[in-house]
Order: sequence, then structure tokens, then C-alpha cells
Amino acid sequence: MYTDLPEAELRRYRSSQTEPDDFDAFWKETLTEARGLGTEVRLTPVHTGLITVDTFDVTFPGFVGEPVKAWLRLPRAVTGPLPAVVQYVGYGGGRGHGLENLLWASAGYAHLQMDTRGQGSGWSRGATPDSGPAGPQVPGVMTRGIGSPRTYYYRRLFTDAVRAVDAVRQVDCVDHARVAVLGQSQGGGTALAVAALVPDLAALVAHVPFLCDFPRAVVVTDSAPFREIADYLAVHRDQEETVLRTLSYVDGVNFARRATAPARFSAALMDAIVPPSTVFGAYHAYAGPKDIAVWRYNGHEAGGPDDDQGALDFLAERLAPVGRPGES
Repeated sequence: MYTDLPEAELRRYRSSQTEPDDFDAFWKETLTEARGLGTEVRLTPVHTGLITVDTFDVTFPGFVGEPVKAWLRLPRAVTGPLPAVVQYVGYGGGRGHGLENLLWASAGYAHLQMDTRGQGSGWSRGATPDSGPAGPQVPGVMTRGIGSPRTYYYRRLFTDAVRAVDAVRQVDCVDHARVAVLGQSQGGGTALAVAALVPDLAALVAHVPFLCDFPRAVVVTDSAPFREIADYLAVHRDQEETVLRTLSYVDGVNFARRATAPARFSAALMDAIVPPSTVFGAYHAYAGPKDIAVWRYNGHEAGGPDDDQGALDFLAERLAPVGRPGES
């Protein structure tokens, strides 16, 4: 069944999220610090047995220079310059196995799939620990360090995600001007944040993006992961103002107001995990050219392979991968 507003109302909906006065200064300071603490990207070839894709185990410096893992997959026997897709993973997942997720390299892109610090055991494996401060939290990462934007988990993850773009641009065969970011759910919310924090990206794909429109999300769905925040506040009843202030620094609505790369969103009207109104809250706030696919009969899986096809077509028009008209 539909989990949120009717589609006509979704297209009129605007988020009530406000932004802190120091939002831009906060993220500028965070990224300046991270970029000053390391730039070395290590690539180790991995034997997979594949004959059309080369795979590399990647380590790059993330938040405060901490090592973050990723996979880099390249179409074999192509010298470049290649357009690149940097992909972020959904909640609870990591970068997975080296043989997983071959779509983007098969389509002619350099494909960097970033690991997710402190996750990577819920449904796909990871290899990057989270060094964040311990403290009272609901199981999961939604309330890890939530007492301050400086200690909050998503400050660290979004910094890693920006540094992943920096890392892929150090790969010799990558065209720096043709880099896109992409993800679904938590990955989509992360990609949206990066599109705001890296202003010269070529494109953004955010499918059913999580982490948007927190003031609405935490009161209109009873599903995890948003539920973790409500559970925390049900115990820490005096912390609502503090928690909502922290969340405003990582809300996709506030990032959307700053992002200008051409964007493709998707929303699913039967999604109980990411309410479609929260996606539309970010979509309507988005400052650049944009489009949205609406899946009326789907839940959090959204368009599945149809979203993949839409993303392939969208990025081919803007990045011109190997074998496409307009290739560099």
C-alpha cells in the first residue's frame, strides 16, 4: 500500500528543514582538515578470473586521514581517458566481494565502489572500521555520536565519500572532468551530500535517497533505520533539540540546496523505509537540473533494473563512456 502522501501532494510538498548558520563553514573545515592529512592512494591488482574487467583493491585516506577501502574496476584493454562512477553503499552494507557489481565497468566506466566505515556486515562484507567516539546509542549507526555534529557518524562517512572522489581522480586513466556519484538508499543520500561538497561533478544519481528531511522522516515511518532516532529520543527525552540540530548538518535537503550537477532521483510510493515525501523534500530543494522516476507499486527496492537502465541512459548522455558517441 502507499506509505505516504498521494503523488499529487508529493509534487507540491516542500520540506520544513532549516540549515544551521555555520553549515558551509562546518563542512569546509572538515574537508580541509581531511585533505591535509594524506593524499596517497594505493592500488593493488586482484586476480578475479574475469577477462573483460580489471579489479584493484584500493586504500585511500578518508576522515582525518584514516584508511578507507574500496574496489576499483576498469574495463580491460582501455587506456582512457575514462569517465568514472563513484558508488556508495546502502545501510548495513560494505564494498562487498571483488566479483560483485560489475555493471559500471562493463558499461565502459572506471568504477570506484567505496566501503562503508563501521558497517559491512548486514548484507555485504566490509573492511573499514569506524574510529568514532563511543557513547550511548541505539544499535546501528544512526545515533552514533549524535550529541554533536562534530562527533556524529555521518560527518565521518560523508568525508570519506568526498575523499573517494579525490581518490578516483588520482587514477591515471580517469578523466577528472567526467566523474559522477551514484547510490541507492544510504548510498543515494551519501551521493547527494557529495554532489554538494564537490561542486565540479558531472552528474548525480540518487535512487530512493535515505538521510533526507529528518524532521518529517523520524515521525512518519516506524521502520529502521529512521526508527533508531525515534527510539533514542524515546529514552533521551530531553535531547530532541540537540539531535535535530545535529541531523541538520547531514540532511540531504540542506545538501540539495547547494548541489548543481545534473541529477536523476527516484522515489517509490510503497516505500516504508524511506518515505517518498522525504525524497521529494530533497528533490524539490535541489538547485541543479533534475528529474525523478516515480515507482508507484514498489517499496524500497524502487525501480531495480529499471532504475539501473535509467541511470545508464542518464550517465551515457553526460559522461560518454567507452563505445558511446562523443567519446573523448
